[in-house]
Amino acid sequence: MRVLLVEDDPTLREMIRRSLQDAGCRVDEAGTIAAGDHIWRIQSFDVVVLDLNLPHTEHALSGLGSGLSLLRAARARGDATPVLVLTARNRTSERVEGLNAGADDYLGKPFDLVELEARLRALVRRSQGTADHVQVGALALDRRARRILLNGEHLQLPAREFEVLWELMTPAGRVVSKRELSMKLSELDELLTENALEAFISRLRKRLVDSGVQIRTLRGLGYVLEEAR
Repeated sequence: MRVLLVEDDPTLREMIRRSLQDAGCRVDEAGTIAAGDHIWRIQSFDVVVLDLNLPHTEHALSGLGSGLSLLRAARARGDATPVLVLTARNRTSERVEGLNAGADDYLGKPFDLVELEARLRALVRRSQGTADHVQVGALALDRRARRILLNGEHLQLPAREFEVLWELMTPAGRVVSKRELSMKLSELDELLTENALEAFISRLRKRLVDSGVQIRTLRGLGYVLEEAR
């Protein structure tokens, strides 16, 4: 799960980032509206955590002045990424305003980091139509435990190969384009090349030989994980 975290409090931002990374998430973070807007526009995310109480400093390029305007701008350009807003616990009007602007869920401060993670995973499940447990033939993905099993045995994979397989099973049977895979697996300052992606796919195919599961290439469309025929 790739998460964009937009929070101006550096202490809270660090706590959330570490907690989500410990849970296996890839986290990109921004401490200002301008940085959040920039990253959100150039990178694909599974979910966004957005503090509505960001400083009202003017964003010279887009005119954004708050976390709320950042959310409205994303929805106005057709970005449907699930958004969880962080609000002051006793400000009902702020929560309502955030939901009306296009937020999918909210969490009042202070909050439990375990609850934050659970809510994010629930948002992603609803948006992508995925479940905590996914089965494709002899291959199984346990999202909560972040484990992939083959014939009931833990399939040990390097981090990038694990992420590729995770995306192909989110949900299983979905055609995933090379561009989408590259964007999900890239760092902000380093784009995953097509050659590198093809190398990961090639190594995964070798691991899945005789498993009854295959990664099929659909020319011009991308990859799909399915039971071998």
